[in-house]
Amino acid sequence: MLFNYRYSGQTEVYSNATSAGISFAPDTRREPTFFNGKLRKKIAFREAISALHDVVVSDLRFKPKDKTAYKEWAAQQESVWLAEYMGQYNVDAANERINAMNQELRNIYLEKEKVMAPYYKARKSYFDYLYQKDRDAWFVLDPVISVHPDEIFFECFSQDESAYGKLSASYNVFKEVNEFQCGTTNIDYSAALYNEFQKIRDYKETTFSVDPAGFSVQTTKEEMFREVKIDLPDSWVRGFLQVSSAMTLPAASFDLHPMDVYNFCSWLRRFKEKKGPRSIRFVLDPGKPVKAVFEPWNKEIICARSIYTGAQRREIRIWGRRRLLILERLIPVAKKFTVHLTGSGLPSFYIADLGDMQFTLGLSGWTANDWSRAGQFDLMAPRAAVEDATKLRVFSELQQMWMGKPEEISAKTGVSVPEVLATLGIYTQAGKVIYDLHTGYYRLRELSRDPLPLDQLRFSNPKEASATRLIKEGKISISAQQVPSVGLQVEGQLTAERRTYHPVIVIDNDERMSTGHCDCYDYITNKLYKGPCEHMLALRMAYEQNKTNNNA
Repeated sequence: MLFNYRYSGQTEVYSNATSAGISFAPDTRREPTFFNGKLRKKIAFREAISALHDVVVSDLRFKPKDKTAYKEWAAQQESVWLAEYMGQYNVDAANERINAMNQELRNIYLEKEKVMAPYYKARKSYFDYLYQKDRDAWFVLDPVISVHPDEIFFECFSQDESAYGKLSASYNVFKEVNEFQCGTTNIDYSAALYNEFQKIRDYKETTFSVDPAGFSVQTTKEEMFREVKIDLPDSWVRGFLQVSSAMTLPAASFDLHPMDVYNFCSWLRRFKEKKGPRSIRFVLDPGKPVKAVFEPWNKEIICARSIYTGAQRREIRIWGRRRLLILERLIPVAKKFTVHLTGSGLPSFYIADLGDMQFTLGLSGWTANDWSRAGQFDLMAPRAAVEDATKLRVFSELQQMWMGKPEEISAKTGVSVPEVLATLGIYTQAGKVIYDLHTGYYRLRELSRDPLPLDQLRFSNPKEASATRLIKEGKISISAQQVPSVGLQVEGQLTAERRTYHPVIVIDNDERMSTGHCDCYDYITNKLYKGPCEHMLALRMAYEQNKTNNNA
């Protein structure tokens, strides 16, 4: 997928004894989006933006050791080893010859290093230049920044695409906001910027701006723009779309004291597992402290300051726990950490409350299972057939409000809440809307200037195609009943490929599929880690059709 960026210059940072300034270069191909203000909470912002950088550079994928040099050395040594272990030879003469050969090899290696030194130096200089000046050769996607009437927020992905970071800063973080224009843009985020962020101090006046000058330059100054064309993998964009869908899933939520997070990070720093399972098992008992069990040592860390207030007991396991070290830098400046666990092996979210800032870390089920492949979470979102006119009415209202809850949008547009939720889910899949897990608002955030090619990023995967085929065949029966404090439980029986399946799903008050199970191979193998199976989807689609026909 080809994205075209055009930046007015490059991101710039200046720093002296009394002041500092940060000026981001926005993408001038997009609608004018700019911001200018002076930081009030400098240290907290420095730590939060540095943690966001830790997300960008994070890559915990397994990297096998490069044994090329060893194999070359072993091949050269083979004749020496063979001579050492051969029998019937003159030991003194052979040792003398071996020593001479070893000395000759050492001289050759020294000569090789001397000859190749200019090449290695030039190669290192080249890659250093790329890292400093052409960041896109190292990081695939520039961060996305959005300016809203109440806050400004950054979004980014890790290199292994398994961690998502979002930093939201309300205008209280700034003591002086000179001008701003709401919108979303990509920003040029140079590698040297991280080092400059470390120079932010309380005694220095720090100016923060998304430079509006890039939009006022005349056409004759075209040479001032820096054109960047990046061929992005679909997985990056699909990952952004999946995060918002995963945020809307029902979850077990609780608060952690910063010292509890410190204890987690301290244990991970002190010990490294040599065998599985490599998980954290959260034991959540209503009215009792949260307990975290680190496997395989079965080390229990009881969070005495953090009481679980949920209604029922739960045990949830998460993997890829070393990604939690991204939160380490936020511990001194955080008031609390709010954890949202969607289920064992499913995504988890950690929100650091920094006062007037919130840092959201979203982790996929485990490190190797990145966001683009983690599961089709949009399939569990509210689903309903919505007319085009209704979609436009809801989206137009959100464009005027910039943010809102489904109930607020429903009251202003006259559209029912289920239809509003379904519409917002559709626009979330299109990259135009994001769900704010901290506030519960849906926010306008257009991921790209041009409409996303949904035929490439299509969420209607083969499972939905199979579910549609099952419904057309008409071999499905449905029964539904309301379960107190749980939701609507829909049970079905359908026949496919000479076998009968018995899917069961639960739909909560927000029209989301909160849980479900089936007796098919897909569910037995993957549970809900990769989204619902085709039989659950067919059951839900058939239920929605029956409900629509009955209302008609």
